[in-house]
Amino acid sequence: MQNYRSGSVERLFKAFSLLKTEDECSAFLEDICTITEIRDMAQRLDTALLLDEGKNYQSISKQVGISTATISRVSRCINYGSGGYKTVIDRLKAEEEKK
Repeated sequence: MQNYRSGSVERLFKAFSLLKTEDECSAFLEDICTITEIRDMAQRLDTALLLDEGKNYQSISKQVGISTATISRVSRCINYGSGGYKTVIDRLKAEEEKK
């Protein structure tokens, strides 16, 4: 991925790391993002979870309402990215197992 980091981007990452609850995260996202941006990110996470379950692109596209091009991008990030999706998927699975 291209280098996008700057002082502002680093500050944004730090801001996310300072949030302590889902309510705080929700409030920050609602303030900093549009509803469409939040929904798009949620769709990408849903897509990553379904890819992790072994679902195919066509079923994901129908279920999530996302293009196969976006599914392909999420898949590339899972397989060749920085590991962010894997970290979140593993932690979400661990949370589900606790319930």
